[in-house]
Amino acid sequence: MNPKVLIYEDNEPLRDSVVTMLEWDNSVAVVAAFTDASSVKKDVLAYTPDVIIMDIEMPHSNGVDAVKELRTVNKEVAVLMFTVFEDDENVFNAICAGANGYILKSNLELLQASILDVLNGGAPMSGTIARKVLGFIPKYETKKDPNLELLSKRENEILDFLVKGYSYKMLAAQLAISIETVRVHIKSIYRKLHVNSATEALYKVSQGK
Repeated sequence: MNPKVLIYEDNEPLRDSVVTMLEWDNSVAVVAAFTDASSVKKDVLAYTPDVIIMDIEMPHSNGVDAVKELRTVNKEVAVLMFTVFEDDENVFNAICAGANGYILKSNLELLQASILDVLNGGAPMSGTIARKVLGFIPKYETKKDPNLELLSKRENEILDFLVKGYSYKMLAAQLAISIETVRVHIKSIYRKLHVNSATEALYKVSQGK
């Protein structure tokens, strides 16, 4: 069965273009597309999506707040922010809310590959966003988290690549190890940091707590 995608985008022409693009090669199934996320919790329970594409500024709702809401009923579904906003506040708040990736609308061509990437454990981001995310970490480097000190050299290396948006496959190729070995290391990182996703791990590192 193809992965199920739920879309929140208020720009109708863009929304239709995204649906057409995603359904073109039949690799995913778009289960619904809405103009706002005011009923996001109900939608997530009704459609059980594998991936959610989330705009930020929509009528009657805010995408970052919607991510916070949906995480109260589903902590596993992957969420890709898809927006024009690239300011630090929106990026950081989206990641803290539980988004798994952040793609700018100017990088529409990255969206389809990003869906498959996030389903494989990656944290896809537009290049400018990835640089911003990396810039968040030094702001908090004076704070010490005992859990971070428990990570091995290889685990810290893998965490750095996760922050940069590498998928499991890319990590395996970069480090010349198997994908299964990557999974083992990532499970260990999550266990030590008491988190469940790459974005939660990033937030933990940036906050130092």
